[in-house]
Amino acid sequence: MTLRLILIRHAKSSWSDPFADDHARVLNKRGQASATAIGKWMAQEGYVPDVVLCSDAARTQETAALVIAALDPQPALQLSGDIYHAAPDTILEMVRRQTDQTIAVIGHNPGIGMLANGLVKSAPDHHRFSDYPTCASTVIDFTANKWAAVQPRTGHCKAFVVPRDLIGTANHDIE
Repeated sequence: MTLRLILIRHAKSSWSDPFADDHARVLNKRGQASATAIGKWMAQEGYVPDVVLCSDAARTQETAALVIAALDPQPALQLSGDIYHAAPDTILEMVRRQTDQTIAVIGHNPGIGMLANGLVKSAPDHHRFSDYPTCASTVIDFTANKWAAVQPRTGHCKAFVVPRDLIGTANHDIE
């Protein structure tokens, strides 16, 4: 049996108010375009999760809404404060408790990027994988019959993409 994990960093958030509460920051226009592009890419490639585990921060919830809107069928959404700035081990423990075959997690760096780097046997040939920019998305397949059996460095990186790969730099002036 193959289990699939999709790790997505939230899209670009707005810093128009530098004193705003971090948890309440929303996406800027570039972030909205990026999350929409990632959702369309996932749908086009058939990377449709059964469930999306998502940080309860505003920017991750907005990213999730835009990604999920492009998917058919639309996956269930589970919000969790435990994913907000979570360490890789915390996210992995949440994944290990799941029973669905395909899971997406929308979270924050450094945890989400570190988890992606720690789960794959070998990193994809992409210069942005190690720094995991906003809305970076990795699809990782595991040969296992349950999530509890998933261990570091056992995943096969099926795909890695950043929004710039999909929408280029045409939106470089969108903030």
